[in-house]
Amino acid sequence: MEHTAANCRAREILDRVGDKWSLQVISLLGERTKRFTELKREIDGISQRMLTVTLRGLERDGIVSRTVYPVMPPRVDYSLTPMGATLMDAASTLVRWAESHLNDIDAARADYDIRTAEAEALKAP
Repeated sequence: MEHTAANCRAREILDRVGDKWSLQVISLLGERTKRFTELKREIDGISQRMLTVTLRGLERDGIVSRTVYPVMPPRVDYSLTPMGATLMDAASTLVRWAESHLNDIDAARADYDIRTAEAEALKAP
């Protein structure tokens, strides 16, 4: 593929959407609007700071909207924007693919690690 300004910008957006947490956030918000604490509870292993950074990035790119309600204590809801909703098919497909191939990926990693360890052992004096 030819390097152009347009595909460089596309790479920037794909890096955002394809980072460690964004697809999970997009997938969960595709179900319905959620509060921060719901997202934090439903995404195993994400820190509060990382969820904040992820949501801010997705909001900046126009994928997620943040609604603050003037109540005490403050209430904030997150939802997909109309543009973000167009990512649902791709995001859901990728998440389902990953979930359905976890065992295969684990097996491939174990095989690779064994082969690598054996090759290193042969190199050792």
